[in-house]
Amino acid sequence: MMEGHYDASDIQVLEGLEAVRKRPGMYIGSTSEVGLHHLVWEIVDNAIDESLAGYCDDIEIIVNKDGSVTVKDDGRGIPVEKHAKTGISTVETVYTVLHAGGKFGGGGYKVSGGLHGVGASVVNALSKWVEVTVYKNSKIYNAKFRDGGHIEQSLTVIGECSEDRTGTTVTFMPDPLIFKETTKFNYETLFTRARELAFLNKGLRIILVDERDDKKDIFLYEGGIKEYIELLHKNKTPIQDTIVYVNGNEKDVELEVALQYNDGYNSAIYSFVNNIKTPEGGTHEDGVKTSLTRVINSYAKANKLLKDNEEPLTGDDVREGITMIISAKVEEPQFEGQTKTKLGNSEVRKISASIFSQGFERFLLENPNQAKIIIEKSMTAARARVAAKRAREMTRRKGGLEITNYWGKLTDCSSKDATISEMFIVEGDSAAGSAKMGRDPITQAILPIRGKILNVEKARLDKILANEEIKTMITAIGTGIGEEFNLNNLRYHKIVIMTDADVDGSHIRTLLLTLFYRYFRPLIENGHIYAAQPPLFSIKQGKKIKYVLDEKEMADYLATLPENAKYEIGRMKGLGEMDPEELRETTMGIDKRILRQITVDDAIVADETFQLLMGEEVEPRRRFIEENALYVENLDV
Repeated sequence: MMEGHYDASDIQVLEGLEAVRKRPGMYIGSTSEVGLHHLVWEIVDNAIDESLAGYCDDIEIIVNKDGSVTVKDDGRGIPVEKHAKTGISTVETVYTVLHAGGKFGGGGYKVSGGLHGVGASVVNALSKWVEVTVYKNSKIYNAKFRDGGHIEQSLTVIGECSEDRTGTTVTFMPDPLIFKETTKFNYETLFTRARELAFLNKGLRIILVDERDDKKDIFLYEGGIKEYIELLHKNKTPIQDTIVYVNGNEKDVELEVALQYNDGYNSAIYSFVNNIKTPEGGTHEDGVKTSLTRVINSYAKANKLLKDNEEPLTGDDVREGITMIISAKVEEPQFEGQTKTKLGNSEVRKISASIFSQGFERFLLENPNQAKIIIEKSMTAARARVAAKRAREMTRRKGGLEITNYWGKLTDCSSKDATISEMFIVEGDSAAGSAKMGRDPITQAILPIRGKILNVEKARLDKILANEEIKTMITAIGTGIGEEFNLNNLRYHKIVIMTDADVDGSHIRTLLLTLFYRYFRPLIENGHIYAAQPPLFSIKQGKKIKYVLDEKEMADYLATLPENAKYEIGRMKGLGEMDPEELRETTMGIDKRILRQITVDDAIVADETFQLLMGEEVEPRRRFIEENALYVENLDV
């Protein structure tokens, strides 16, 4: 592999490392399981940067038996010369000095996805020990660090290698003093991101190995994001034959877009900049979306599919049923906010619109049959949008807090302060009756629903808005839905799904979560949706009663009792069979209850799961249930 210009002069030192262990959350988001895995991606990002620069073909991620992680690449290898500013080797500089990397001067990397060049040193700062081996100049170099970045062994030549062997191998052990919640890496989490990185970097081989369980996966996608669309559509039914692929370069911006329409009603658009997820979108996504709408309208009018007196199709119309991946490579990305979730470069909007317009116009002209299918889908969506607008107007509150219809009504709380107000969505009249009597009337509202609500995965918005239960929920929540959604109008900062811990209860909960995920996603993203955790068992010891969630918690509690202790174990009844005091004591009382906050850590995986569980295809759903049956505990039948 040819050696490019990459030596000590490319590495610039900006500031020291002292604050990282003191405030790790500033650098990796949190010290939870999410932050732990962030360490892996900081090291992998450095290898990906070598790939983007054209010098790396293979990356291997290994979870070792002792719980440490090794990342190997065949890039150019970190420069080994003494650094002019620090007086120590460049490897030691990169691993001990914050903001020391090849991403600042423009000489090391043109495009980079690393976290402002702090990755290597932050990983070192938050690890019990780190070992770095560099293959370069026909030599093998090795450096060791311990206890948060202290140099244990300066860079030393430990052997020789062939002239054409280059690359870096890094092994690190997370520090349990920092990661108190867990230091155990989750294979599924690593799998999902490694696969995603391979899709986004076509031709790059990423090997994932778990030596703890003898697992291995190899990701290599010559088709790149086109193959990503194939994966996302494996449980959906495409309505067009071809996956549209558009790519181009303009003014140091490289853009790739892949898309295909399916027969569903939801859009799934995922965007990335330099391999970094941008869930809030940004200028690259805006440019593509705007030109999608413009090009489809232009083609529809030119081909008399849309009459002159008809209103133009909106963005929502043309995005119904679309699955799209947008991947931009930007030389100097400007991200809005610390979390890098939105691209802010204004010039990228025009460039991405230009590149996508040219490619998508060509596709429509060359594939008139598929173009007609796309436009007919969009026009059907437009007609449904008009019907949905009429239905939406019916859900608006006409004043007062009493919402009634044929099946029941909201029992509201007296507090007008949304930050302390909670709404419990309860299935069945008897459970609702107990909940109303067992609640705190000042802060807790009760909304009963009757049985299983509409499966929104299989319905358009107009049908959803005609459903009585959903209409009442929308009115009670207060935010509106779809284009009218406004988080500021949320009436309850905790919306709690309270269903029985059995199969029917799980199904109702899944239907409600599908509704929130598809049409109220900001409520999940901002931490407002919860699931109540009613206990499955009670342990009575004299006058004392201990409630436990499951068999594991029961076993843990029983282990704390004296050997000769006498106790009775009772299986808890359904919510509707509990009296108000019992319901308050176990499930609703703020001081004793357990609520599970619903999060969407990975929107793509969540989207795939909801489509699989709630979509039309039966066989994938059956396979999912069989594969996950091993993980189900306390299933009532």
